[in-house]
Amino acid sequence: MDRVIIFDTTLRDGEQAPGFSMNTMEKLEMARQLARLQVDVIEAGFPISSDEDFEATREVAKQVGTLDNAPTICGLKYKLRKSRAEVLKASVDAVRHARAYCEDVEFSPEDASRSDFDYMCDVLSAVIEAGAGTINIPDTVGYAVPREWGERIARIREKVQGVDKVVLSVHCHNDLGQAVANSLTALMHGARQIECTINGIGERAGNASLEEIVMALRTRKDFFVIETGVRTEEIFKTSRLLSHITGVHVQPNKAIVGENAFAHEAGIHQDGVLKEKLTYEIMRPEDIGRPSNKLVLGKHSGRAALASRLKELGFSLAGGELDRTFKAFKDLADRKKEVFDEDLMAIVTDEATQTVAPLYELDYLHVISGTGVVPSATVRLKKEGQTFQDSGVGDGPVDAVLAAIDAITGMKGRLQDYSLRSATSGKDAIGEVAMKIDFDGTLVSGKGASTDVIEASARAYLSALNRVAQPSAQRVKEVGP
Repeated sequence: MDRVIIFDTTLRDGEQAPGFSMNTMEKLEMARQLARLQVDVIEAGFPISSDEDFEATREVAKQVGTLDNAPTICGLKYKLRKSRAEVLKASVDAVRHARAYCEDVEFSPEDASRSDFDYMCDVLSAVIEAGAGTINIPDTVGYAVPREWGERIARIREKVQGVDKVVLSVHCHNDLGQAVANSLTALMHGARQIECTINGIGERAGNASLEEIVMALRTRKDFFVIETGVRTEEIFKTSRLLSHITGVHVQPNKAIVGENAFAHEAGIHQDGVLKEKLTYEIMRPEDIGRPSNKLVLGKHSGRAALASRLKELGFSLAGGELDRTFKAFKDLADRKKEVFDEDLMAIVTDEATQTVAPLYELDYLHVISGTGVVPSATVRLKKEGQTFQDSGVGDGPVDAVLAAIDAITGMKGRLQDYSLRSATSGKDAIGEVAMKIDFDGTLVSGKGASTDVIEASARAYLSALNRVAQPSAQRVKEVGP
């Protein structure tokens, strides 16, 4: 079967979307999961845009690009304003320069869906002659529609000299909701690399969604007769990790990874699925690593049972990592009757993204709130073996808790964004809180999870505060090209 290269740009194009910035440690965590997903190429950042992005890209290359069977790590560098002749010369010079450092150089003519076709083909022919090994055709503003886009790819294959010697790639945006359709159409006309992102994140309306493309090729292999090297069982875990890192969750009806993607409410659908799943399910939830059953574990369960179930969900934990997760699991099991797979995934991803050793830890929390009552909170924190306690008031219980934490730490953060979602159904579900806090001009993300949403909010705020409370913390900057 024919093979398509999956080029993931979650850490570059995806990160450029407002609210999706990631620091170095978060990029590393995401890159490691992308490697487990077995994408072929990871675009790790835009290293020319800032020193921080340069360092993040270099760290991903050093720590992830050197693993066994590692994906290729790449970075975008140049964007010029010149005449046509100057651009053509600069393109050739840039490719020759890059070829002195690596064998596979990719060249992308931005906004290829609206560019002068003949001139673009002249440039592409020239850079292929100069040594480019991959030619990427981007629909930068999502202007193309499938039939037109397919015809353009076919014409490029006919007109560009040497195109049969290189990999032809496409990078489609979703402004008209056509990114996945355009990408699949390009494959039908000879493209063999797709640039895409997890959850379809990216500039404006986003990029082509990796999970939708991969599962379309897998589910309809009878039609496309093209395969990928992606380990599809890691898809759901990767989607959840990205949502946890960024605090931005996919809509319930999102294809493949949305909460409702495998849900059936209509009676006729439920009846059909009970009789035969294939009646209304063209994929199995297990194919993307999605839990499809309840986890029968409770407060009496031990480490071995927990570790075994986590392994089934794709998490191989041991040592201190398992100890921390087990403690969080036992704390949760004491609070609710049933622990679901989604609860466990929330716990594990919360622990996995604690990349900086906490300076402050929540020890005690008491909140008074109600109609006609000024909300107040008493908080006790641990710091380096000592405990510190203070109180605060606010417009609501969360505001009061944050005020108490500010009083203890002496740091004042301004809440810029707050989101809360339920990891599972039911009144005792885990609440996942994501925040973005402004500490003196530095915007920092924080996440926390608990069956108590006030406690989850306190933990999210502390995770953000800990990032700036010690010099070693990696900070999030809301910047991008």
